[in-house]
This record gives sequence, structure tokens and C-alpha cells, in this order.
Amino acid sequence: MKKLRIVFMGTPEFAATCLETLLDGRHEVVGVVTAPDRESGRGRIITQSDVKKLAIEKGLPIAQPERLRSEEFLDILKGWNADIGVVVAFRMLPEVVWSMPKMGTVNLHGSLLPQFRGAAPIQRAIMAGATESGATTFLLTEAIDKGDMLGRVVVPIGPNENAGSLHDRILQSGKNLLAKTIDDIADGVARAIPQSEVISELKGNLLDAHKLFKEDRKISWSSSAVVVHNHIRGLAPYPGAFTTLPEAPEAPVKILEARVDNHRSGELVAGEISIHDGRLYVGCGKPVQDRENGTLEILRIQPPGKGGMDAGSYLRGLREEIASFTA
Repeated sequence: MKKLRIVFMGTPEFAATCLETLLDGRHEVVGVVTAPDRESGRGRIITQSDVKKLAIEKGLPIAQPERLRSEEFLDILKGWNADIGVVVAFRMLPEVVWSMPKMGTVNLHGSLLPQFRGAAPIQRAIMAGATESGATTFLLTEAIDKGDMLGRVVVPIGPNENAGSLHDRILQSGKNLLAKTIDDIADGVARAIPQSEVISELKGNLLDAHKLFKEDRKISWSSSAVVVHNHIRGLAPYPGAFTTLPEAPEAPVKILEARVDNHRSGELVAGEISIHDGRLYVGCGKPVQDRENGTLEILRIQPPGKGGMDAGSYLRGLREEIASFTA
């Protein structure tokens, strides 16, 4: 069996788990590229990426370039003489980097490409109400997330699942898919499929997964209860969907978990709060082709400056009654 020389590029825990899986395989990781160390926290402590920590533990050569086009970094890459590059949760690479390995560079993406191309595929899939997601391996090209696909694995999305649990399940499936893809390339049996062949099957329903900004996280209570529910779970546990109280518009309140309450439809207008037996309900907008407003029960919430808590604890800690969230 052919043994490939791999240069691995990645930064967070997701990438570190994939790197560890490759290290358990038959191929040789000859170098690791990860983000430079950064200051973090109130104490401005220098922190290393999860990928760097693993690379140090395994005694692997490490590069942490600020600039991916720098001659110093490119010389390091050339010296590693990799057969193939592997990228998981890293920066956008210039062509001079991804084209350097003899067999090109493979990327693992947390969606079923061509759906949800972009920086936030797991969150955006749930926010869009998708019932399945997964992972795709593909060859990098100059077009972001548009290279020929090498492998896919499907992961169903539960009706109340959040981005955190979906992330973990995609990671477990994706790391094995990545290892199999590299094996298939080494064995000469990998088949590259243009994404255009799949796009035609989607009949124009192609969704993207662009980067999340603060405005994307704000809850619009005028949307239907199902849409708001998807929005909340798609952003949980991090970075968190948020709302505000009219009397404190600059103090975001994170909603971490909720569920649709079909028994209270029509009782509340969008953003209006109702409290019954220590439970917190919020009115939402009207679903399409439905005359009644929907209702959401808030299960977990995070007030400004505090940790997450169940809705009952939140209500018991209130000093004043609340009537609504900002719609």
C-alpha cells in the first residue's frame, strides 16, 4: 500500500481531531501549518491552537505563518516535499500554497456540498431548517468550496438538535471520511465529481453558509415559531441567538434553548411574554398560510453578564416583571 507524505493545515479542535485520525493511519504527516499564537482572555495569556498542541505532543514540524505568501513559509513547504495537502478549518489558501503538493490539496467541509458553502455550514444548515447535513471532501481550487468532490457522508439533523451536537456528530463522521479519502487517493481509486453534477439536482435551491455576524444572531420574534426555534438551535451553544428587553436595548439576552408550543398558538403577539407556573412563553409571528401567531417556550436563557440557566431560575431572579422582548 502506498504511503503518502501529508502536510496538514488547520487550527481548532475540529481540525486537531482530524489530524489525530490521520496520524493513526498509514500515511506520514511531514508538517503542520496552524494559526500563530494569540493573546486571549482578560489576562492576555498567549494561547496555542488545538492543532499546535497536538503537533507538539506528537513531535511534528510546525509552521505558523502570519503571511501565507511569505518566502520563508513557502520555503518551509517546499522543504517538506508533501505528496498531498489536507486542510480542515483553516484560512483561505493562495494558489501557490494549495497547488504545491504533487497531488493537490484536499479540504474537509462540514456540509453536503454544494449546499452551504462558506464559513458557517453547520450553523446555517440548522438555521435554514435542513433535516440533514454531513461532510464533504473535495479538491481545492481558486473558487472557494467549489472544487471537485471526492467523498460525502450524510448526517441527519434531529428536530431539536443544536449546532453543538451536530458539530460533534459531523466531526466523528467527517474524520473517518477524510482518512478514507486520503487512502483512496493513495490507492488510485478516488473519483473526483464536479459539483455542477449535483447542483442540477437541487433545482436552484442552493443555500450558502456565509460568515456569522452580530446582526445574524438577533432574534426576530415576528418570524414564525418554527423559524425562531431553528434560529436559536442553529446558534447554540455558541455564539448564541439573542434578544433584548425594550427597557434595556443595549443588554443582549441570549436564548440558548427553546421549543415550539402548539397548544398556545394565537395567544400572544410577536415578542409578548407570558409566564405560567414558572415557565416562560414568547409570542412569534404567523407561519405562512396560518391565521394564528405561534408561541415558543424558552427553556434555557443567559441574562447579560451571567451564565446560562433554565428559564425557571431566570424568572425567580427577576427584580421586575417583564412584558415583552423587542420584536
